[in-house]
Amino acid sequence: MHTAGAFARPAVRPLAEPCAPTVRAHVRPAAAGRRIMRPCCEARSGPAEGSAPPPPPSPVTDEMARHAQISRNRYLRERSEAGDTGTALFWTAVGFAYRHHLLRLLEPAAELASGGGSGIGGGSGQGGWWDRFGWGAGGGGSGAAGSLHSDGAERKRKPKPVTLTLVSFAVSRKAYGRITKRFIKEYKEKTGVDVGFRLSFGASGTQARAIIDGLPGDIAALSLPLDIMKIADAGLMRKDWRKAAPNNAVLSTSVVAIVVRTGNPKDIRGWNDLTRDDVSTITANPKTAGVARWNFLALWGAHMADGERAAYNFVKKVFQHVPIQPRDAREASDVFYKQKNGDALLTYENEVVMTNLSVAPQSRLPYVVPGNNVTIEFPIALVDRNLDEKGPEARAAAQAFMEYCFTPESQREFAECGFRSINKEVAKDYPMPPVKTEWSVEKMLGGWHAAQTKFFDEAAVLDKIQNEVGRLKMDQRQADQKAASWFNWGRKDVKETPSDPIEASQPAVAQ
Repeated sequence: MHTAGAFARPAVRPLAEPCAPTVRAHVRPAAAGRRIMRPCCEARSGPAEGSAPPPPPSPVTDEMARHAQISRNRYLRERSEAGDTGTALFWTAVGFAYRHHLLRLLEPAAELASGGGSGIGGGSGQGGWWDRFGWGAGGGGSGAAGSLHSDGAERKRKPKPVTLTLVSFAVSRKAYGRITKRFIKEYKEKTGVDVGFRLSFGASGTQARAIIDGLPGDIAALSLPLDIMKIADAGLMRKDWRKAAPNNAVLSTSVVAIVVRTGNPKDIRGWNDLTRDDVSTITANPKTAGVARWNFLALWGAHMADGERAAYNFVKKVFQHVPIQPRDAREASDVFYKQKNGDALLTYENEVVMTNLSVAPQSRLPYVVPGNNVTIEFPIALVDRNLDEKGPEARAAAQAFMEYCFTPESQREFAECGFRSINKEVAKDYPMPPVKTEWSVEKMLGGWHAAQTKFFDEAAVLDKIQNEVGRLKMDQRQADQKAASWFNWGRKDVKETPSDPIEASQPAVAQ
Protein backbone atom coordinates (compact mmCIF):
# COMPACT_ATOMS: atom_id res chain seq x y z
CA MET A 1 0.00 0.00 0.00
CA HIS A 2 1.41 3.31 -1.07
CA THR A 3 0.97 6.34 1.07
CA ALA A 4 -0.06 9.70 -0.24
CA GLY A 5 3.32 11.11 0.70
CA ALA A 6 5.05 8.72 -1.67
CA PHE A 7 3.57 10.60 -4.60
CA ALA A 8 4.00 14.06 -3.21
CA ARG A 9 5.56 16.48 -5.69
CA PRO A 10 8.90 17.89 -4.47
CA ALA A 11 9.18 21.58 -3.84
CA VAL A 12 10.53 23.49 -6.80
CA ARG A 13 12.26 26.78 -6.39
CA PRO A 14 10.64 29.57 -8.39
CA LEU A 15 12.72 31.19 -11.05
CA ALA A 16 14.23 34.55 -10.24
CA GLU A 17 13.10 35.91 -13.58
CA PRO A 18 11.49 34.26 -16.62
CA CYS A 19 13.65 32.62 -19.27
CA ALA A 20 13.47 33.81 -22.82
CA PRO A 21 12.12 31.65 -24.24
CA THR A 22 10.32 30.20 -21.20
CA VAL A 23 11.24 26.58 -20.43
CA ARG A 24 8.71 24.62 -18.38
CA ALA A 25 10.30 22.33 -15.78
CA HIS A 26 9.49 18.66 -16.19
CA VAL A 27 8.96 17.45 -12.63
CA ARG A 28 9.02 13.77 -11.75
CA PRO A 29 8.66 12.02 -8.32
CA ALA A 30 11.88 12.12 -6.31
CA ALA A 31 13.92 8.96 -6.38
CA ALA A 32 16.32 7.78 -3.70
CA GLY A 33 19.90 8.62 -4.37
CA ARG A 34 19.04 10.81 -7.33
CA ARG A 35 19.27 14.55 -7.24
CA ILE A 36 16.79 16.20 -9.61
CA MET A 37 18.02 19.39 -11.24
CA ARG A 38 15.93 21.67 -13.39
CA PRO A 39 16.89 24.37 -15.89
CA CYS A 40 17.10 27.47 -13.79
CA CYS A 41 17.65 31.07 -14.74
CA GLU A 42 19.09 31.81 -11.28
CA ALA A 43 22.42 30.37 -12.40
CA ARG A 44 24.69 33.22 -13.22
CA SER A 45 28.00 31.41 -13.37
CA GLY A 46 29.90 31.32 -16.64
CA PRO A 47 30.39 28.32 -18.89
CA ALA A 48 32.15 25.20 -17.63
CA GLU A 49 35.83 25.39 -16.94
CA GLY A 50 37.86 24.50 -19.99
CA SER A 51 35.12 25.32 -22.49
CA ALA A 52 35.52 28.01 -25.12
CA PRO A 53 34.18 31.46 -24.17
CA PRO A 54 31.00 32.45 -25.97
CA PRO A 55 31.21 35.03 -28.78
CA PRO A 56 30.08 38.62 -28.19
CA PRO A 57 26.33 38.73 -27.74
CA SER A 58 24.16 39.68 -30.69
CA PRO A 59 21.94 42.74 -30.24
CA VAL A 60 19.04 40.55 -31.35
CA THR A 61 19.56 37.74 -28.81
CA ASP A 62 21.96 38.95 -26.10
CA GLU A 63 19.81 38.11 -23.06
CA MET A 64 18.25 35.05 -24.65
CA ALA A 65 21.59 33.52 -25.62
CA ARG A 66 23.20 34.18 -22.24
CA HIS A 67 20.36 32.55 -20.27
CA ALA A 68 20.15 29.56 -22.61
CA GLN A 69 23.89 28.89 -22.51
CA ILE A 70 24.24 29.09 -18.74
CA SER A 71 21.23 26.91 -17.98
CA ARG A 72 22.06 24.29 -20.56
CA ASN A 73 25.74 23.80 -19.60
CA ARG A 74 25.06 23.67 -15.90
CA TYR A 75 22.12 21.34 -16.18
CA LEU A 76 23.79 18.83 -18.51
CA ARG A 77 26.96 18.78 -16.42
CA GLU A 78 25.08 18.02 -13.21
CA ARG A 79 22.91 15.39 -14.91
CA SER A 80 26.01 13.65 -16.18
CA GLU A 81 27.65 13.71 -12.75
CA ALA A 82 24.50 12.18 -11.23
CA GLY A 83 24.61 9.38 -13.79
CA ASP A 84 21.27 10.41 -15.34
CA THR A 85 22.41 9.88 -18.91
CA GLY A 86 18.88 9.36 -20.27
CA THR A 87 17.68 12.77 -19.08
CA ALA A 88 20.82 14.40 -20.45
CA LEU A 89 20.27 12.80 -23.85
CA PHE A 90 16.64 13.90 -23.82
CA TRP A 91 17.50 17.54 -23.16
CA THR A 92 20.29 17.40 -25.73
CA ALA A 93 17.78 16.29 -28.37
CA VAL A 94 15.33 18.98 -27.28
CA GLY A 95 18.09 21.54 -27.52
CA PHE A 96 19.00 20.41 -31.02
CA ALA A 97 15.39 20.73 -32.22
CA TYR A 98 15.10 24.12 -30.50
CA ARG A 99 18.23 25.55 -32.08
CA HIS A 100 17.35 24.16 -35.52
CA HIS A 101 13.92 25.81 -35.49
CA LEU A 102 14.97 29.11 -33.93
CA LEU A 103 18.10 29.66 -35.94
CA ARG A 104 16.30 29.14 -39.24
CA LEU A 105 14.16 32.12 -38.30
CA LEU A 106 16.99 34.36 -37.12
CA GLU A 107 19.87 33.66 -39.49
CA PRO A 108 20.11 33.03 -43.26
CA ALA A 109 20.74 29.39 -44.00
CA ALA A 110 24.03 30.15 -45.67
CA GLU A 111 25.47 31.43 -42.35
CA LEU A 112 24.45 28.43 -40.29
CA ALA A 113 27.42 26.32 -39.28
CA SER A 114 27.67 23.58 -36.74
CA GLY A 115 29.53 24.30 -33.51
CA GLY A 116 31.77 21.90 -31.65
CA GLY A 117 30.59 19.25 -29.27
CA SER A 118 26.95 19.51 -28.38
CA GLY A 119 26.67 16.40 -26.28
CA ILE A 120 27.35 15.96 -22.61
CA GLY A 121 31.09 15.49 -22.95
CA GLY A 122 31.58 16.74 -26.46
CA GLY A 123 34.07 19.49 -25.61
CA SER A 124 33.82 23.05 -26.80
CA GLY A 125 33.64 24.60 -30.27
CA GLN A 126 32.88 27.75 -32.18
CA GLY A 127 29.93 27.78 -34.55
CA GLY A 128 28.50 31.24 -34.96
CA TRP A 129 24.82 31.05 -34.11
CA TRP A 130 25.16 27.61 -32.56
CA ASP A 131 27.36 28.91 -29.73
CA ARG A 132 25.24 31.98 -29.16
CA PHE A 133 22.58 29.70 -27.72
CA GLY A 134 25.01 27.45 -25.88
CA TRP A 135 24.63 24.42 -28.15
CA GLY A 136 28.20 24.55 -29.42
CA ALA A 137 29.90 24.35 -26.00
CA GLY A 138 29.51 21.13 -24.15
CA GLY A 139 32.10 20.51 -21.51
CA GLY A 140 32.88 19.10 -18.20
CA GLY A 141 30.90 15.91 -18.51
CA SER A 142 31.50 12.24 -18.90
CA GLY A 143 31.28 12.27 -22.70
CA ALA A 144 28.23 10.00 -22.77
CA ALA A 145 26.50 11.63 -25.72
CA GLY A 146 29.32 12.93 -27.91
CA SER A 147 28.60 15.63 -30.51
CA LEU A 148 25.62 15.80 -32.77
CA HIS A 149 27.62 17.57 -35.51
CA SER A 150 31.26 17.26 -36.43
CA ASP A 151 33.53 20.18 -35.57
CA GLY A 152 33.34 22.98 -38.14
CA ALA A 153 31.15 20.99 -40.56
CA GLU A 154 29.09 23.26 -42.77
CA ARG A 155 25.38 22.71 -42.58
CA LYS A 156 24.15 21.69 -46.02
CA ARG A 157 20.60 22.48 -46.97
CA LYS A 158 18.82 20.03 -49.26
CA PRO A 159 17.82 21.73 -52.54
CA LYS A 160 14.16 22.57 -52.80
CA PRO A 161 12.16 20.63 -55.40
CA VAL A 162 10.99 22.63 -58.41
CA THR A 163 7.73 22.27 -60.31
CA LEU A 164 7.47 23.71 -63.80
CA THR A 165 4.36 24.14 -65.94
CA LEU A 166 4.87 23.43 -69.63
CA VAL A 167 2.12 24.76 -71.91
CA SER A 168 2.15 23.33 -75.41
CA PHE A 169 -0.01 22.50 -78.44
CA ALA A 170 -2.10 19.38 -78.78
CA VAL A 171 -0.03 17.14 -81.01
CA SER A 172 3.22 17.59 -79.06
CA ARG A 173 1.99 15.54 -76.07
CA LYS A 174 3.95 12.41 -76.92
CA ALA A 175 7.24 14.19 -77.61
CA TYR A 176 7.24 16.35 -74.47
CA GLY A 177 6.08 13.45 -72.35
CA ARG A 178 9.27 11.61 -73.28
CA ILE A 179 11.61 14.60 -73.14
CA THR A 180 10.50 15.74 -69.67
CA LYS A 181 11.13 12.27 -68.24
CA ARG A 182 14.68 12.22 -69.60
CA PHE A 183 15.34 15.75 -68.36
CA ILE A 184 14.11 15.02 -64.82
CA LYS A 185 16.58 12.16 -64.47
CA GLU A 186 19.58 13.97 -65.95
CA TYR A 187 18.97 17.24 -64.09
CA LYS A 188 18.74 15.36 -60.79
CA GLU A 189 22.07 13.65 -61.46
CA LYS A 190 23.82 16.92 -62.32
CA THR A 191 22.37 19.31 -59.75
CA GLY A 192 20.65 17.20 -57.11
CA VAL A 193 17.42 19.15 -57.64
CA ASP A 194 14.14 17.30 -58.06
CA VAL A 195 12.13 18.76 -60.94
CA GLY A 196 8.49 17.99 -61.64
CA PHE A 197 6.37 19.03 -64.62
CA ARG A 198 2.75 19.97 -65.06
CA LEU A 199 1.90 19.47 -68.74
CA SER A 200 -0.91 21.36 -70.45
CA PHE A 201 -1.89 20.63 -74.06
CA GLY A 202 -4.47 22.21 -76.32
CA ALA A 203 -5.00 24.40 -79.35
CA SER A 204 -2.05 26.78 -79.66
CA GLY A 205 -4.14 29.95 -79.82
CA THR A 206 -6.25 28.83 -76.87
CA GLN A 207 -3.12 28.06 -74.83
CA ALA A 208 -1.65 31.49 -75.56
CA ARG A 209 -4.82 33.23 -74.41
CA ALA A 210 -4.89 31.09 -71.28
CA ILE A 211 -1.37 32.20 -70.31
CA ILE A 212 -2.29 35.83 -70.92
CA ASP A 213 -5.42 35.40 -68.82
CA GLY A 214 -3.53 33.95 -65.86
CA LEU A 215 -2.54 30.32 -66.53
CA PRO A 216 0.72 29.97 -64.53
CA GLY A 217 2.76 28.58 -67.40
CA ASP A 218 6.54 28.74 -67.03
CA ILE A 219 7.47 27.44 -70.48
CA ALA A 220 5.46 28.12 -73.64
CA ALA A 221 6.13 25.70 -76.51
CA LEU A 222 3.44 26.52 -79.06
CA SER A 223 2.82 25.77 -82.73
CA LEU A 224 2.79 29.36 -83.94
CA PRO A 225 5.40 32.09 -83.40
CA LEU A 226 2.51 34.53 -83.50
CA ASP A 227 1.08 33.02 -80.29
CA ILE A 228 4.40 33.51 -78.49
CA MET A 229 4.47 37.09 -79.75
CA LYS A 230 1.04 37.72 -78.22
CA ILE A 231 2.32 36.58 -74.82
CA ALA A 232 5.32 38.88 -75.18
CA ASP A 233 3.09 41.78 -76.22
CA ALA A 234 1.08 41.21 -73.03
CA GLY A 235 4.24 41.92 -71.01
CA LEU A 236 4.73 38.37 -69.69
CA MET A 237 8.08 37.74 -71.36
CA ARG A 238 10.96 39.60 -72.92
CA LYS A 239 10.40 41.13 -76.36
CA ASP A 240 13.56 39.54 -77.76
CA TRP A 241 12.53 36.03 -76.67
CA ARG A 242 13.98 34.56 -79.86
CA LYS A 243 17.50 35.54 -78.71
CA ALA A 244 17.14 33.66 -75.43
CA ALA A 245 17.37 30.22 -77.07
CA PRO A 246 19.40 28.56 -79.84
CA ASN A 247 18.25 28.47 -83.48
CA ASN A 248 16.16 31.60 -83.09
CA ALA A 249 14.04 29.69 -80.51
CA VAL A 250 12.71 27.25 -83.16
CA LEU A 251 12.77 23.70 -81.75
CA SER A 252 11.64 21.74 -84.79
CA THR A 253 9.81 22.15 -88.09
CA SER A 254 7.17 20.47 -90.21
CA VAL A 255 5.07 21.01 -93.35
CA VAL A 256 1.39 20.73 -94.22
CA ALA A 257 0.27 17.28 -95.38
CA ILE A 258 -2.90 16.10 -97.14
CA VAL A 259 -4.17 12.85 -95.64
CA VAL A 260 -6.34 10.74 -97.96
CA ARG A 261 -8.41 7.58 -97.68
CA THR A 262 -6.95 4.11 -98.13
CA GLY A 263 -6.00 3.63 -101.75
CA ASN A 264 -6.61 7.33 -102.47
CA PRO A 265 -9.94 6.69 -104.23
CA LYS A 266 -10.35 10.38 -105.19
CA ASP A 267 -6.84 10.47 -106.67
CA ILE A 268 -5.79 13.55 -104.69
CA ARG A 269 -2.27 14.63 -105.70
CA GLY A 270 -1.94 18.24 -104.63
CA TRP A 271 -3.58 21.52 -103.65
CA ASN A 272 -5.69 21.97 -106.79
CA ASP A 273 -7.55 18.71 -106.20
CA LEU A 274 -9.09 20.18 -103.04
CA THR A 275 -11.25 22.54 -105.11
CA ARG A 276 -13.11 19.72 -106.88
CA ASP A 277 -16.81 19.38 -106.13
CA ASP A 278 -16.44 15.67 -105.30
CA VAL A 279 -13.77 16.28 -102.62
CA SER A 280 -14.60 17.43 -99.09
CA THR A 281 -11.74 18.60 -96.87
CA ILE A 282 -11.38 18.62 -93.07
CA THR A 283 -9.27 21.36 -91.47
CA ALA A 284 -9.23 22.83 -87.98
CA ASN A 285 -10.61 26.28 -87.15
CA PRO A 286 -8.09 29.07 -87.91
CA LYS A 287 -9.59 31.13 -85.09
CA THR A 288 -8.44 28.65 -82.42
CA ALA A 289 -5.81 26.31 -83.87
CA GLY A 290 -2.30 27.08 -84.99
CA VAL A 291 -2.38 24.19 -87.45
CA ALA A 292 -5.35 25.76 -89.25
CA ARG A 293 -3.45 29.02 -89.75
CA TRP A 294 -0.55 27.12 -91.21
CA ASN A 295 -3.05 25.30 -93.48
CA PHE A 296 -4.55 28.61 -94.56
CA LEU A 297 -1.14 30.09 -95.38
CA ALA A 298 -0.08 26.95 -97.27
CA LEU A 299 -3.23 27.18 -99.41
CA TRP A 300 -2.58 30.88 -100.01
CA GLY A 301 1.03 30.21 -100.97
CA ALA A 302 -0.02 27.62 -103.55
CA HIS A 303 -1.22 30.45 -105.84
CA MET A 304 0.53 33.43 -104.29
CA ALA A 305 2.76 33.75 -107.36
CA ASP A 306 -0.36 34.22 -109.53
CA GLY A 307 -1.42 37.35 -107.62
CA GLU A 308 -3.58 38.33 -104.64
CA ARG A 309 -6.93 37.79 -106.40
CA ALA A 310 -5.98 34.32 -107.64
CA ALA A 311 -4.83 33.26 -104.19
CA TYR A 312 -7.99 34.69 -102.57
CA ASN A 313 -10.34 32.85 -104.95
CA PHE A 314 -8.42 29.61 -104.61
CA VAL A 315 -8.59 29.57 -100.80
CA LYS A 316 -12.29 30.52 -100.88
CA LYS A 317 -13.08 27.64 -103.22
CA VAL A 318 -11.29 25.15 -100.96
CA PHE A 319 -13.22 26.39 -97.90
CA GLN A 320 -16.48 25.93 -99.78
CA HIS A 321 -15.81 22.20 -99.50
CA VAL A 322 -14.94 22.22 -95.79
CA PRO A 323 -17.94 20.76 -93.89
CA ILE A 324 -16.39 20.75 -90.38
CA GLN A 325 -13.76 22.88 -88.64
CA PRO A 326 -12.69 21.17 -85.37
CA ARG A 327 -10.98 23.05 -82.54
CA ASP A 328 -7.40 21.75 -82.99
CA ALA A 329 -5.24 19.32 -84.93
CA ARG A 330 -5.96 16.33 -82.71
CA GLU A 331 -9.72 16.80 -82.92
CA ALA A 332 -9.46 17.19 -86.69
CA SER A 333 -7.64 13.85 -86.85
CA ASP A 334 -10.37 12.22 -84.76
CA VAL A 335 -13.06 13.55 -87.10
CA PHE A 336 -11.22 12.17 -90.12
CA TYR A 337 -9.85 8.90 -88.76
CA LYS A 338 -12.51 7.80 -86.28
CA GLN A 339 -15.68 9.47 -87.54
CA LYS A 340 -14.79 8.90 -91.21
CA ASN A 341 -15.77 12.42 -92.27
CA GLY A 342 -14.23 14.00 -95.36
CA ASP A 343 -12.12 12.81 -98.27
CA ALA A 344 -8.99 14.75 -97.30
CA LEU A 345 -7.48 16.12 -94.07
CA LEU A 346 -5.13 19.09 -93.83
CA THR A 347 -2.78 18.84 -90.85
CA TYR A 348 0.83 18.76 -89.68
CA GLU A 349 3.02 16.11 -91.25
CA ASN A 350 4.12 15.07 -87.75
CA GLU A 351 0.48 14.62 -86.71
CA VAL A 352 -0.05 12.17 -89.57
CA VAL A 353 3.03 10.18 -88.56
CA MET A 354 1.98 9.99 -84.90
CA THR A 355 -1.65 9.16 -85.69
CA ASN A 356 -0.64 6.33 -88.01
CA LEU A 357 1.59 4.93 -85.25
CA SER A 358 -1.22 5.07 -82.68
CA VAL A 359 -3.91 3.30 -84.72
CA ALA A 360 -4.15 -0.28 -85.90
CA PRO A 361 -2.15 -1.11 -89.05
CA GLN A 362 -5.30 -1.56 -91.11
CA SER A 363 -6.46 1.94 -90.07
CA ARG A 364 -3.31 3.76 -91.15
CA LEU A 365 -3.84 6.22 -93.97
CA PRO A 366 -1.55 7.52 -96.73
CA TYR A 367 -0.72 11.18 -97.12
CA VAL A 368 0.58 13.59 -99.73
CA VAL A 369 3.15 16.35 -99.17
CA PRO A 370 2.59 19.03 -101.84
CA GLY A 371 5.76 20.29 -103.52
CA ASN A 372 4.90 23.93 -102.79
CA ASN A 373 4.74 24.15 -99.02
CA VAL A 374 5.27 26.43 -96.05
CA THR A 375 7.92 25.81 -93.38
CA ILE A 376 6.09 25.29 -90.09
CA GLU A 377 8.13 26.46 -87.10
CA PHE A 378 7.54 25.31 -83.53
CA PRO A 379 9.01 27.88 -81.09
CA ILE A 380 9.73 27.75 -77.36
CA ALA A 381 10.12 30.56 -74.81
CA LEU A 382 10.18 31.19 -71.06
CA VAL A 383 7.33 33.09 -69.42
CA ASP A 384 9.52 35.45 -67.42
CA ARG A 385 6.90 36.99 -65.17
CA ASN A 386 5.70 33.62 -63.86
CA LEU A 387 9.26 32.39 -63.33
CA ASP A 388 10.22 35.55 -61.44
CA GLU A 389 7.51 34.73 -58.90
CA LYS A 390 8.95 31.24 -58.34
CA GLY A 391 12.53 32.23 -57.65
CA PRO A 392 15.98 31.52 -59.09
CA GLU A 393 15.76 27.73 -58.68
CA ALA A 394 12.75 27.54 -60.99
CA ARG A 395 14.30 29.87 -63.54
CA ALA A 396 17.52 27.86 -63.60
CA ALA A 397 15.60 24.63 -64.15
CA ALA A 398 13.40 26.18 -66.86
CA GLN A 399 16.41 27.60 -68.70
CA ALA A 400 18.15 24.24 -68.49
CA PHE A 401 15.08 22.46 -69.86
CA MET A 402 14.73 24.86 -72.78
CA GLU A 403 18.38 24.31 -73.70
CA TYR A 404 17.96 20.56 -73.22
CA CYS A 405 15.25 20.51 -75.90
CA PHE A 406 17.91 21.44 -78.48
CA THR A 407 20.26 18.57 -77.58
CA PRO A 408 20.60 15.59 -79.94
CA GLU A 409 18.80 13.38 -77.40
CA SER A 410 15.71 15.60 -77.40
CA GLN A 411 15.86 16.13 -81.15
CA ARG A 412 15.69 12.39 -81.61
CA GLU A 413 12.55 12.29 -79.51
CA PHE A 414 11.00 14.97 -81.74
CA ALA A 415 12.01 13.03 -84.84
CA GLU A 416 10.52 9.82 -83.42
CA CYS A 417 7.20 11.69 -83.17
CA GLY A 418 7.25 12.85 -86.79
CA PHE A 419 8.79 16.33 -86.42
CA ARG A 420 11.56 17.45 -88.76
CA SER A 421 14.67 17.85 -86.63
CA ILE A 422 16.78 21.00 -86.80
CA ASN A 423 19.84 18.86 -86.04
CA LYS A 424 21.33 17.81 -89.37
CA GLU A 425 22.85 14.62 -88.00
CA VAL A 426 19.56 13.55 -86.45
CA ALA A 427 17.63 14.50 -89.61
CA LYS A 428 19.79 12.08 -91.62
CA ASP A 429 18.59 9.20 -89.43
CA TYR A 430 14.93 10.19 -89.90
CA PRO A 431 14.41 11.02 -93.59
CA MET A 432 11.19 12.79 -94.57
CA PRO A 433 9.57 13.35 -98.00
CA PRO A 434 11.37 16.12 -99.89
CA VAL A 435 9.65 19.44 -100.59
CA LYS A 436 10.45 21.09 -103.92
CA THR A 437 9.53 24.67 -102.97
CA GLU A 438 9.52 25.44 -99.26
CA TRP A 439 8.94 29.05 -98.22
CA SER A 440 8.78 30.90 -94.89
CA VAL A 441 6.40 33.47 -93.48
CA GLU A 442 9.26 35.84 -92.66
CA LYS A 443 10.58 35.95 -96.22
CA MET A 444 7.38 35.76 -98.27
CA LEU A 445 4.83 37.56 -96.09
CA GLY A 446 6.96 40.05 -94.17
CA GLY A 447 6.86 38.30 -90.80
CA TRP A 448 4.14 37.22 -88.44
CA HIS A 449 2.92 40.64 -87.39
CA ALA A 450 2.29 41.49 -91.03
CA ALA A 451 0.64 38.12 -91.63
CA GLN A 452 -1.60 38.57 -88.60
CA THR A 453 -2.73 42.01 -89.76
CA LYS A 454 -3.37 40.92 -93.32
CA PHE A 455 -4.99 37.52 -92.78
CA PHE A 456 -6.18 36.91 -89.21
CA ASP A 457 -7.23 40.20 -87.63
CA GLU A 458 -10.91 41.15 -87.40
CA ALA A 459 -12.38 41.83 -90.86
CA ALA A 460 -9.15 40.66 -92.51
CA VAL A 461 -8.81 38.14 -95.34
CA LEU A 462 -9.84 35.10 -93.30
CA ASP A 463 -13.04 36.73 -92.02
CA LYS A 464 -13.96 37.91 -95.51
CA ILE A 465 -13.50 34.44 -96.96
CA GLN A 466 -15.43 32.78 -94.12
CA ASN A 467 -18.32 35.25 -94.50
CA GLU A 468 -18.52 34.79 -98.25
CA VAL A 469 -18.34 31.01 -97.94
CA GLY A 470 -21.09 31.12 -95.28
CA ARG A 471 -23.39 33.09 -97.58
CA LEU A 472 -22.69 30.76 -100.51
CA LYS A 473 -23.46 27.71 -98.39
CA MET A 474 -26.69 29.29 -97.15
CA ASP A 475 -27.78 30.10 -100.70
CA GLN A 476 -26.97 26.57 -101.79
CA ARG A 477 -28.92 25.11 -98.89
CA GLN A 478 -31.97 27.20 -99.72
CA ALA A 479 -31.72 26.26 -103.38
CA ASP A 480 -31.58 22.57 -102.46
CA GLN A 481 -34.63 22.93 -100.23
CA LYS A 482 -36.53 24.71 -102.97
CA ALA A 483 -35.64 22.02 -105.50
CA ALA A 484 -36.74 19.35 -103.07
CA SER A 485 -40.08 21.07 -102.51
CA TRP A 486 -40.76 21.25 -106.26
CA PHE A 487 -39.84 17.59 -106.62
CA ASN A 488 -42.18 16.53 -103.80
CA TRP A 489 -45.10 18.79 -104.86
CA GLY A 490 -48.25 16.80 -105.43
CA ARG A 491 -46.82 13.50 -104.16
CA LYS A 492 -49.21 11.85 -101.73
CA ASP A 493 -46.51 9.82 -99.99
CA VAL A 494 -44.65 12.98 -98.88
CA LYS A 495 -46.19 15.03 -96.09
CA GLU A 496 -45.90 18.73 -96.79
CA THR A 497 -44.09 20.68 -94.06
CA PRO A 498 -45.69 24.03 -93.18
CA SER A 499 -43.39 27.02 -93.64
CA ASP A 500 -44.90 28.96 -90.74
CA PRO A 501 -43.34 27.81 -87.43
CA ILE A 502 -46.42 28.94 -85.47
CA GLU A 503 -48.66 26.95 -87.78
CA ALA A 504 -46.38 23.95 -87.42
CA SER A 505 -46.65 24.08 -83.64
CA GLN A 506 -50.49 24.00 -83.59
CA PRO A 507 -52.07 20.60 -82.84
CA ALA A 508 -54.28 19.04 -85.48
CA VAL A 509 -58.02 19.49 -84.92
CA ALA A 510 -60.35 16.64 -85.73
CA GLN A 511 -63.06 17.53 -88.23
